[in-house]
Amino acid sequence: MSKKFDPVAALADSRHEFGEHGGVNLSIEASTTFTVMAADEMPKIFRGERGPFSMQARNATGGCYLYGRNFNPTVYTFGRMLAAMEGTEAGYATASGLGAISAVLMQFCNSGDQIVASKTIYGGTFALLKEFFPLKTGVTTTFVDLGKPEEVEAALQATKAKVLYIESIANPTLEVADIPALAEIAHRHGAALIVDNTFAPMILSPVRLGADVVIHSVTKYISGASDVIAGAVCGSEAFVYSLMDLHVGALMLLGPTMDPKIAHELTLRLPHLGLRMREHSARALAFAQRLADRGAKVCYPGLGSHPHHELLTRQMNDGFGFGGLFTLDLGSVERANRLMEILQNQHSFGFMAVSLGYFETLMSCSGSSTSSELTEAEQKAAGISPGLIRISIGLTGSLEQRWTQMLDALNQVDRQLGSQ
Repeated sequence: MSKKFDPVAALADSRHEFGEHGGVNLSIEASTTFTVMAADEMPKIFRGERGPFSMQARNATGGCYLYGRNFNPTVYTFGRMLAAMEGTEAGYATASGLGAISAVLMQFCNSGDQIVASKTIYGGTFALLKEFFPLKTGVTTTFVDLGKPEEVEAALQATKAKVLYIESIANPTLEVADIPALAEIAHRHGAALIVDNTFAPMILSPVRLGADVVIHSVTKYISGASDVIAGAVCGSEAFVYSLMDLHVGALMLLGPTMDPKIAHELTLRLPHLGLRMREHSARALAFAQRLADRGAKVCYPGLGSHPHHELLTRQMNDGFGFGGLFTLDLGSVERANRLMEILQNQHSFGFMAVSLGYFETLMSCSGSSTSSELTEAEQKAAGISPGLIRISIGLTGSLEQRWTQMLDALNQVDRQLGSQ
């Protein structure tokens, strides 16, 4: 529960896997199926007596892997690295962030069960909970304002929900969740707290703050190159193993399997995630401060003016900043679109594209992109205005070069469309 947890040190202390022939990098286990040396070992694997989390399997010579959809050694090693980073017992990677989210929620919930979730979450997750789950699984969701603990408590009490689902830093409004307080409320009502930590790897360690399971869209910061789709689940060894159960495991049976070649590539990126997060955060803070000084309507949890600045400061690990995303409200879709067009087409500032965590800057108008699954009323309730631009600041170029480009674009918008 201490703020002094150091995910970089924990990752460095996790066991380093040598390559098959003594290489300094992990080997890729590309096999889909695995050999046993004695015939009577295979029934034991199917009964769960052999497996990556089993001590007897770790010491066995007869093999403990079964089939690539169940466990793959390369993917397992990447998951173990993620678990070290998050301070959890275990972790396993998936083919996408939504694959991780849907599998975790389905592992907790049966038909007729209920979920309580933040009303301000990624649009894809919102659609999964509001539309897909009720239609396809009979699991329903009550959406609440996390800033009103009494509303969260009342919803959990009324629904007897199995899960309270939140994002550590909300997409796209950058509201910060009070993870310890929400964990206490959830556990008091018999619910598990599931936290999507995509916006804050290294910065926050939700399980150490009281959460039960943490999820990542690895596609974003952990990958850092916008070239792979991937997800991850970190939690207790018992829970992660349950996801791989041959009879009722959601990851095993639904099949959102990560390719071992992707897992191998990601193991080479994770060691410098801390360096990248520090630089993303430093640049985002500089931009947010300069935009605020200019009178712009900017939102960034690293600013003292952010309503949750103190809350995030109290929960965060030392040394990684406040994240690489900020929002800029231009007041209208027309002004927002013009700013992004100038920054992309006249300058080399970044790209009009969804996603985040890329080494180049990515910009999108949230209401018409990543939050478009929400109705106009739902967007308004979530605090998403039509002219809100979500900016994931990149690492390329110098800070002064990029700031000069931003300043020129803002001045052009004011000249062409008038100031706000």
